[in-house]
Amino acid sequence: MMKSIKGVTGYNILGKIASGGMGTVYLAEQQGAESFRKTVAVKIIKKELLNNTESLDLFIGEAKLTADLVHQNILQVYQLGMTESGTFYIVMEYVHGRTVSQFMKRLQKRGIKIDIEMGAFLISRVCRGLAYAHRKKDREGNLLGIVHRDVTPSNIIIDYQGFVKLMDFGIAKALTMNTPDERKVIMGKLPYMSPEAAKFIGTDPRSDIFSLGLVMYELLTGYTVYNVKSINSLLEKMNKYRIKQPSRLNPHISARLEEIILKALEVNPDKRYQTAEEMLEAIEVYLYHDRYGPTNEKLARYIDEIYPEVNKDVVEI
Repeated sequence: MMKSIKGVTGYNILGKIASGGMGTVYLAEQQGAESFRKTVAVKIIKKELLNNTESLDLFIGEAKLTADLVHQNILQVYQLGMTESGTFYIVMEYVHGRTVSQFMKRLQKRGIKIDIEMGAFLISRVCRGLAYAHRKKDREGNLLGIVHRDVTPSNIIIDYQGFVKLMDFGIAKALTMNTPDERKVIMGKLPYMSPEAAKFIGTDPRSDIFSLGLVMYELLTGYTVYNVKSINSLLEKMNKYRIKQPSRLNPHISARLEEIILKALEVNPDKRYQTAEEMLEAIEVYLYHDRYGPTNEKLARYIDEIYPEVNKDVVEI
């Protein structure tokens, strides 16, 4: 049964999608003239955060930053609104699909090893989204200097039609934003943090590449490189733990693909891929240099095999 969002006109809530640290996301229906209807997602900030200036700035900053990030591999934001009671909400694109985190759990539950090429293709689409965000400029032509800082399996979603989107720029930084000083405050999830972020050195786009490398490693091997719960444990592992060769955990990973993964995971940023475009090119050369490789359509068919019980044409409520 639909219900309206208190203090918001033009939207009806259809159901709850998820709840996170900043707010709750709902499946909603936008209504307009002549029976116009559009399925969207609405994220409403938690009431207890309204008086927290730092959290409120991050919530509002996310909407403002991503408003002009229009790319097929980035979840689009449509509107930042405020209810009559002063509660902020963000209206976003709704994606009918599963996060990479959910996808990996499904594979594990069914005892299935991931199709290596599909996994590499998925990561290449995130590279495309990051490349676009990293080089995005404002209307005057000035580089925005965006760093996502939260590239994790739960922030990448796979549409059932085979499209991959990076989402949740909630703790992203940009030159135009007033965000907490990362040389004093930890920003991001520990298991997917770059060495420079963990050591309070400060981040640039190469930090996102390291995080994506960690996601790629986990997706293709089934193992989390830094399965830690404290910053001290993370730093200790980064200083003492030598990352296992991915091919030892999954023999289907070729030498060339392993080289790509490990280059993204270089501790020294200067030895990593310097741009997401560079990492994207390396993956695409691997995928397409001698064959007709993965496509969105092939990924859609693969997802259909993993989730055969889902009606891909019907929005879940």
